[in-house]
Amino acid sequence: MNILILGRGKTGSLVAEVAAERKHHVRVVTSQENPACAALTQEALQAIDAVIDFTTPHAVLAHIEAGVKAGKNMVVGTTGWYKEIDHVRALVEQHKTGFVYAANFSVGVNLFFDVARAAAAALRHDYSGQIFERHHVHKKDAPSGTAIAIQQVIRDASGHKENLEITSFREGDVVGLHEVVLESPADRIYLCHDAKSRRGFAEGAVRAAEWLAPKKGFYDFKDVWREL
Repeated sequence: MNILILGRGKTGSLVAEVAAERKHHVRVVTSQENPACAALTQEALQAIDAVIDFTTPHAVLAHIEAGVKAGKNMVVGTTGWYKEIDHVRALVEQHKTGFVYAANFSVGVNLFFDVARAAAAALRHDYSGQIFERHHVHKKDAPSGTAIAIQQVIRDASGHKENLEITSFREGDVVGLHEVVLESPADRIYLCHDAKSRRGFAEGAVRAAEWLAPKKGFYDFKDVWREL
């Protein structure tokens, strides 16, 4: 596949490395090389099979709109645009492209969602809960998209109308640590996922692009990762 990667940050660079290891042809574009989405026109993307975005919340929606309108499949790991999810879904359907998004492309984190979903039953048995997340000091959004996804998973599974409180920490070079704490008068349950590197995110994103290649439609990675 010919893959265009938007973003040369730590994750974007690792996505490029993983894609090259998996024998794909890779081109990486930085924000300086993509003013007003100049790298995402139909002409510029003519030879591209998939676009993978790991950029910033303020830029990602414009990238999505440009890539989809150019008719290209997209894999989006950037968060911060989910209020526009209905608009993006309609755009993907209108232009008959393929689209996969995720708060986190790590298989381990998606397994953790399942663990959190099962543990949410505790909230129906006099437990209270909190979510804690820690990331490096350069992460721009707080709470993290993954923490928000965990919050939604637990809310949906428990039937509670109120969301669990999320507490965010930004320190050092922490890749990503997410913890759910459920507490009753009798005991305390700790659930934790601690990413040792960004490689899990990168591998998941590249495999998502491969999975998406023959498909059209709008997909959430947490619903399809078992098919990879």
